[in-house]
Parts: sequence; structure tokens; C-alpha cells
Amino acid sequence: MLHWGRDLGPLDDAQLAAWASARAGVVSGNADVPPRLSLVPQQAEGWTTTPGLVGSRAGLGQFSDFHPTAIEVEAAEGTGQAPSHVRVEAHDDEADLDLAIEIELTASGLVRTRATLTNRGADGYGVDSLLLALPTPPSETLVLDQSGHHLRERETSTHEFTLGSHERTTRTARAHAGSSIHGSCEPGTGWNRGLVHYVHVAWSGNTRTLAERVVTGFQALLGGELLLPGEVVLNSGDSYATPWLIATWGEGLDEAAGRIHGYLRARPGHPTSPRPVTFNAWEAVYFDHTLEPLLALAEVAAEVGAERFVLDDGWFGSRRDDRSGLGDWVVSVDAWPNGLAPLADAVHAHGMEFGLWFEPEMVNPDSDVARAHPEWILSPRTHRPQEERQQQVLDLSNPDAFAHVRDQLLAVLDGVRIDYIKWDFNRDLPEAISPLTGRPAYHAQTLATYRLMDTLLAAHPELEIESCAGGGGRIDLGILERAVRVWGSDCIDPLERQDIEAGTALLLPPEMVGSHVASTTSHTTGRTLNLTLRASTALFSHMGIEWNLLEASEEERRDLAAWIGLHKRLRPLLHTGRVVHVDPPDASWRAHGVVSGERDEAVFSFVRMSTSAVRPSVAMRLPGLDPSADYHLVELLPDGVSSDLALSLRSPQNWSWWREGVTLPGAVLGELGVRAPDLYPERATLLHLRRA
Repeated sequence: MLHWGRDLGPLDDAQLAAWASARAGVVSGNADVPPRLSLVPQQAEGWTTTPGLVGSRAGLGQFSDFHPTAIEVEAAEGTGQAPSHVRVEAHDDEADLDLAIEIELTASGLVRTRATLTNRGADGYGVDSLLLALPTPPSETLVLDQSGHHLRERETSTHEFTLGSHERTTRTARAHAGSSIHGSCEPGTGWNRGLVHYVHVAWSGNTRTLAERVVTGFQALLGGELLLPGEVVLNSGDSYATPWLIATWGEGLDEAAGRIHGYLRARPGHPTSPRPVTFNAWEAVYFDHTLEPLLALAEVAAEVGAERFVLDDGWFGSRRDDRSGLGDWVVSVDAWPNGLAPLADAVHAHGMEFGLWFEPEMVNPDSDVARAHPEWILSPRTHRPQEERQQQVLDLSNPDAFAHVRDQLLAVLDGVRIDYIKWDFNRDLPEAISPLTGRPAYHAQTLATYRLMDTLLAAHPELEIESCAGGGGRIDLGILERAVRVWGSDCIDPLERQDIEAGTALLLPPEMVGSHVASTTSHTTGRTLNLTLRASTALFSHMGIEWNLLEASEEERRDLAAWIGLHKRLRPLLHTGRVVHVDPPDASWRAHGVVSGERDEAVFSFVRMSTSAVRPSVAMRLPGLDPSADYHLVELLPDGVSSDLALSLRSPQNWSWWREGVTLPGAVLGELGVRAPDLYPERATLLHLRRA
């Protein structure tokens, strides 16, 4: 591949050949031919750094030399010429392998590629690694990636793209500390400036991505599944397919992310119904599953406008705390002597959907299933993996364990009307060895998890699944072929969520990210924060509530209801529009917004994180608007909710134009911007724009 990025206009075959020749690497050292970078790079092509394929037949046939045998090209609908899908088939005589590479160009300008390797030999072929590679332009001299941990996921950063390999891996199937995206960019790249390319591996197990720059002048992004020795051994006729490698580019991070958002929104399975405002009972009751308080919570949740009520952990087996019962998916007769129907029926009677928490891949050693079948726990032969949260992992690649979990889950779903599953995944998978085979099971476990989700969805087509993994540890586009929402983070402190959700936006549109109005005092940071900040943060995403409303005052409930009402009114814009972020010239601010597809309406959020060396606040550009249009802009508040302008460092009278409104050209707003009110720290305000 020579280029993926901005359309270069029509090029005929002769021009393409000339361009390819002009861009070829030069002969260096003792080589007689210049090296080249293919989609699955090999040493036979002169590529001497990270190879695309690593594998062998017990040490033999390690160095492949694929030659094409067939090429299929499918033109994009309506264009008559531009390819939307290319399939290249190739064969390697050395190891007797077939390789099929697929490349897709989506309507949003996204590139998807994957490879399928088939063993045509008589004996087994062990696949150690199969990565796909895409070139990036030499002007991108920085590496872009993410890091993080539980409660602080997806912190995005850049650093120098030095010679060599910069590698990011996920080795325990969860990605709190991993990087959801990995790419390269030009110096000075921000949300709205600088050329950037990045990739994402659409896989829920172990992954591997590299940003690689070599002395021959090539630089590339490589990605695929991280395989452990013995995980994938192909018998004669067997095939291994890589996950899809998702590749995007843009002038600025917002444009690159927007291509992924556009691709996801165009999928047939993307939710089109309004995303229900979700009340989750976890931080209200924890493991105290007493019917009367839960019925009262459901009533109050419905009163403030919730459309879905989720009963979290603690409803099954001996699960009165997090030390036992996990894996026994049977409704507890102690906690629920009359079953879940009394609560589910009450929730439905209030006009809400009923959701239930599961963690199907996990097990407590103190459980009926672990005592009966210790051989169903992923574990090396000589010892158990270290426990996390007093739990281990069930071997779903074992057909008997899979059938047990499947049947118990289906029995619960068949026993009461459940509209929604919060599917949790609360521990890493270290030392994931299947006792059935003695081999690593990360690959097989991931496929089994997909198969289990697919089975439940086939039996209950109206069911919706949320992917939660101790918060945001599993948000990949593989799981999102089944789930319609992820839980962005277990941290719902709105100040922390500013950066968590910004990093998440590099992959997911807001309607797929759960963001809840937190309790007044955050359970993860200890901060006590006002409702305007908490609610305006949750407003932009798949909004929900994680707060014991029985302890809230009447005024708080009234204001919360007003914020939920505002979200419902704006939901068609927020969940279809273009997500934009402001490159703030002052680090004490975070600002982002959503602009409608027609660019006739927009909503922006301005959050004051801390005090600043600059006072009053500096002007911030508003990206994404039509420069030729005029916009009327005014402070946005729910009906009956007072403004945070009263809590500003300068007199509110100085900001009367913000409250009363002003009309300005989009070119002025996009190039020069406006000053946000000089708020106290930990305060937020919203701005609404409409084409005049």
C-alpha cells in the first residue's frame, strides 16, 4: 500500500506505476534490490525488522515468500471506479500456505484490513504472529498512543518517533493500561490541526500494535492479535483469521475519530432508537438487595425521567458480598424469595426497561460450580493464578463449562423479562491455560465469549448488552459487534471524566459510552461536586444515573429531572452529530461539543478544571461550524436550573451577553472564538448555537 489518506485525484495505471517507482526504497548496503513494505511484510521482500508472519512447522518453513494468485476488486457503490473492497490471494511454496488479505474502504474514509492464513501442508503449522502493516507519512514524526489504569483510562499522549519499534501490547485480555489506538502524527497535532494516522485492533483478547521507523526510510503501523506459543496450530486445511485492523486518518484528532464514528453509525446493527437514560442501582444499594428500597428507588428513578433500571451485582447464588457465589447464575432464594419478577414487573409498570448484571466469564472459588468442577478454571497445571477480587476465570473454551454458563444464563433470561445485560469482566487473565488442552486459551476464550453473547442475542433478539470490564477495560470494536454500549470507566467523577471521555472519543461516538450523573460525593475520588458539573458531563453521552436518589433532596431531584429532560430534547443532536473538541490555549479548561450534520445547531461544554495564570479566561475557538453562516449563541440551561455564572470570578453582569445571547459569523467563532465566563474551578457552563 502506497497511501491511505487524502484523495489524490484520479491516477491512471502509468501514473500509479511511476509513483510507486519513485517512492521505492533505494538499494542500500549489500542488497541488490530495494526493500519494500507489504501488508504482511517478510524478509523475502527485504523487510528486516518486525515481520508480518512468524510461524513454522516444528521449526521448518519459517521464512515465507508469498506470490499473488488472485485479486478481486469491488467498486464502491455509485462511483464506478473507486474500489471499496480488495481481496488478494497469495501462496507460499516454502511452508505450503495460502494467505488471503482483505482491504476495505468505508464510506467514512476508514480503512479496514484483515488476513486469513490457511495451511495446505500435510502436517501442522504453528502461528506465532500474523500482523498487518500500513505505512504512514514521514512528516508524522511523533508516536500517538494511550495509557492508563482502572479509574483513569485512555490518557492520550505523544512522544518522539525514534528509529526502532514502539510496541504496545495487551497480555491479560483487559486493556486498562493498554492503548485503544496507536498511531503517528505531525508535531503540534491537536484536536483540529496536524496530520494523524492511527490504528485499532478490533479484538477483545490479547493484542499487539507497533509504530516502527527504520533506517531505510520506511515508517509503519502494525497490528493484530498477540498469540502465545501453541495457541494457534493449524492442521491441514485449517485457517486462522486475524481480527480486523481499523485504520483512520485526519487533519486533527477529531477528523480521524469522526471516520470511526461514521463507520460505526453506518453499521446495520448500530442502535437507532433513542438511548434510554439508565439508572444503575450499584452505588445506591451495593449488595443490599432488599425489595422495598429497590422498589422505592425504581419509583424515584422513573419520576426523574430514567428509562432503564439496572439491578447490579448481588442477586444470585450466595453472592451477599464479592467473596462468593460468582458463577452460580441462579436467582438467590435468600435475597429474592419470590424471584426477580416483583422488581422487574414494578420497573416495567413504571415504563422503564429492566436490566441485570452478569459476569459470565468469572467464578469465585467459593461457589457451587467451582467446588463441583475445579477443572473448569483457567489455570496452569501446578498452581492457580493469583486471585483478583477473590475470583478466577472459567474456561469457556471447555464445551462443558460453556454449556453450563449458557444454560444458566438462558434460564434466567427465560424466567423474567430482561431487556438489558450489564456484562462485566472484573479481572485480568494472567496465566490463562485451559486444563482441557494444557495450552494458552486467550484466543479460544475470546471466541467463546463472542459465541456466548451471540447465543443469548439469537435467543432474545431484543436484548441489549453493555460491555463493562472493571469500567473501561474492554471497549474494542470486536466486543461492539455484540454490545451496543460500553461503561467508560468506574470513575464517574466528572472532572476525571473530561479526559477519560476525550480519550474514549478517539474510538467511540458518545451514544455508545455510558456516562452517569454521579453521587454528590464521588465514590472514587472523594470530591464533592455540584449537580451542574455532574449532569452536564453525563449529558453528552449515553446518559445515566449512579446515585442513591432516596437520599437526594427534593430540589436535587427536581434539577436532575430538568437535566434529564434537556438531554432527551438534545439527544437527536448529541447522538448523531459530529463530535468536536476545542484545543484550549489554557490548560485549566476543557471544552468540547457536538455539531449537527447540517451545521445548523451545536452544543458546547466549557469546564473550568482549576485556576489559571491568565485572568479573565482566554478566548477559545469553536470548531466545526459553517464559516459562511451566522450563529446565535446563548447559555444553555435546563428549565428552572440556575446558572453557574453566579459562581464566577468576575461579576455575572460582565457576561450578560452569554446569558442573553449574541449573533456572530461562524468564521469569527471558528477562527477567533469567544471567551468563556470566568468560572470558579470545578464549575461548568453550556453554550447553545443555532444558525441565525
